[in-house]
Amino acid sequence: MTTLLTRWLRPKLKLTHWRVTVYTRAQCCCCHKAIDLLQDYQKRYLFALELVDIDADPELRARYDTSVPVVTINDKIRFKGIVNRVLLERLITAEKARS
Repeated sequence: MTTLLTRWLRPKLKLTHWRVTVYTRAQCCCCHKAIDLLQDYQKRYLFALELVDIDADPELRARYDTSVPVVTINDKIRFKGIVNRVLLERLITAEKARS
């Protein structure tokens, strides 16, 4: 078991090569929850986070209308409708293993 001190002293993983895009709309509570969660992770892992309002683009609205939030990481769709914290942690763990 790792102690709090060893976890605190461990070098932080930086995911500066991740481009996370959230396709969202203004009055979507699931979108707001997903954004809040991703912003917390962004502070820890320093990835780029972009928010795209699908209502501003008819093509995006047609593509993602009832699926928002849609989250892509480096242009690959990873989450639709909800961001699962456990699956996000698994993606980060897999990234740790690669580095």
